[in-house]
Amino acid sequence: MDTDFCLLAKEKMNKAIENLCERFTSIRAGRANPNMLDNVNVLYYGTLTPVKQLATIFVPEARTINIKPFDKNCLGAIEKAIYEANLGVTPNNNGEMVFINIPPLNEERRKELVKQAKEYAEEGRIAIRNIRKDILDEIKIAKLPEDEEKHINDKIQDVVNDYNKKIEDLLKEKEQDLMEI
Repeated sequence: MDTDFCLLAKEKMNKAIENLCERFTSIRAGRANPNMLDNVNVLYYGTLTPVKQLATIFVPEARTINIKPFDKNCLGAIEKAIYEANLGVTPNNNGEMVFINIPPLNEERRKELVKQAKEYAEEGRIAIRNIRKDILDEIKIAKLPEDEEKHINDKIQDVVNDYNKKIEDLLKEKEQDLMEI
């Protein structure tokens, strides 16, 4: 019975960790990363469409992203959408494709990005706590004997501690990545 609750907790917490990892990849670290365009939507024939569906995105060098649209008519719309997404980069086009040069980060910007990463990590910890609360509520509803409930609660807390440690490790890794020159 206790393994069911632990497995459920781990399953939900793994999703919280995956979400945190996705959010961390959206923070650029001074290197070109196509994932920074994941949340950029282009107004294409009256519909907001993700850039990934309109173009091929590739990274020819460490500080450059190239976006080659399938339809050259949307070149200007892609460029405008990237500019308006406020990613801290300026897109350019050469009539064939949009290219983005990623400027090196200054110390102040690095600290801002670390602060943002810490906020994401705290949101991850909050998600873990909420999952723990939900699982503990389910345990109470199950009306188990008191000693068994205490045993399961302890196991759930161990799982929570493990996932909080994972979040800390991911945050340290991201901080090192951001502060690296």
